[in-house]
Parts: sequence; structure tokens; C-alpha cells
Amino acid sequence: MDHLRIEKKLPRVAVFDFTGCEGCELQLANKEETLGAFLSAIDVVHFREVSSAEGDDYDVALVDGAISRPDEVERLKAIRQQAKVLVAMGSCACFGGVNRLKNAYDLQEANREVYGDCPKETMPTQAVKHFVAVDLEVPGCPVNKDEIERVVQHLVWDLPLCTFAYPVCLQCKQRFTVCRFDMGELCLGPITRAGCNAPCPAGGLGCWGCRGPAKNPNYQEFFALVKEKGFTERELHDRLGFFGGFEDLL
Repeated sequence: MDHLRIEKKLPRVAVFDFTGCEGCELQLANKEETLGAFLSAIDVVHFREVSSAEGDDYDVALVDGAISRPDEVERLKAIRQQAKVLVAMGSCACFGGVNRLKNAYDLQEANREVYGDCPKETMPTQAVKHFVAVDLEVPGCPVNKDEIERVVQHLVWDLPLCTFAYPVCLQCKQRFTVCRFDMGELCLGPITRAGCNAPCPAGGLGCWGCRGPAKNPNYQEFFALVKEKGFTERELHDRLGFFGGFEDLL
């Protein structure tokens, strides 16, 4: 484009972190074989993990982490006001994530126990969509880098963005992975949305549902399977509530 003297118009992207481990942000800097092409397609104006740039003139905001303090609500609303497109990135941003586990406790009592006479501002942990409009959700813990790249291709070149209606079980079969239920383990693969390429079952761990429910999951058959395999309601409840994607079932 340079030799034609045509200035490339790259989308200005900002990445923001809220309550979380920032693992989804680190995913954006992984996969070195495509990192150069990924970064050349966008103009990074704010991304604390990888750049010292702190611009506030951005088109796309990638938001990582859940919302767990009043000041985060205000910062999120300011980001939404600036961004043309806001993407909730990761299970924490999409569902509340592991951070939601604190909601089961008395937050004021826990605050006093931990911080004594110097309590910190806190509130029940919630997903980004509870406070602002979200244009795209990319669940996962952490997010799948390939999926983020497809989102960028969709935003930059208006390429179709494929979604996954089927469950993780199909991707296990594609990888010839032995069913974790057959190995005596609880697994949410039959009801969890695919798109991660099923790394956990392939690595010997039953799915924990970090990507939320598949489209029209057959809960009745799944619950019957869980009971048939001898797992307790408490085990199932703990698994379903871990990331927050199955909140409606709890």
C-alpha cells in the first residue's frame, strides 16, 4: 500500500483489564507465528501488558476481567462511551468467571476479616454486560487466540465471524479424545459451547464449562448421564457454578 501512497486505515484498539488474572491479555501476546500479522492489522493505542502507549482515541475496546468494584463500573462506562465496538474477552468479562465465587459470602464481613479497620470498596462480581452494552463476547479461560484473531479479521476486513452452536464433545471426537465420563470423571463437555478445540479433555481433565452453554443444550439427558455415572448434585452444582456461564441453572 505504501508504494501506491495509500495510507492504511487500521482500527485503533485498546485492551483494558478489570478484576481477573489478565491471562486472556497474555494470550494476545502468545502464538508467535501469527503475532506479527496480528499486530500489523491493528493500531494498538492502549495495552498495558505489552505497550507503554496510553492513548484514549480508540475504535475497539477489548475488555478483560469481571466488574467487582464501584470505580470499575464508572471506568467501564467511560470506555463504552468512547468505543465504537466493545468486546467482552474471556469468561470473567462474559460471565463473571471464577471471581463470582465470592458472591456466595457476606462481602462486608469478609472485608472486615481481611482488611480490618481499612476496608476496601467491593460489590458482588458481575459480567461486563450487566453494566454496558456488549457487541461481541469471546468466552474462555483463557480465550482462544485463534478466536480473537478471527474477531480482528471480522472487524478489520468484515470477514464472516463463525460461531459454535455445537458442544465441546464434538471437538473431542475430532481429536479422538477418550470421553472423560468413560474415565470416571465429571465433564461439562456435552452442554458447553465448543470453539476451544477441547484442550482440557485432551489433557486429561473434564470440561469445566468456561465457554458457557452450547446452543439448545440437552440438559435433561446430561443430568441423567451425570446421575447414572454416580456424581452427586453437589459435585454438579460446584462444576456448573465455577465460571458463571450456567448461572441460570443454579
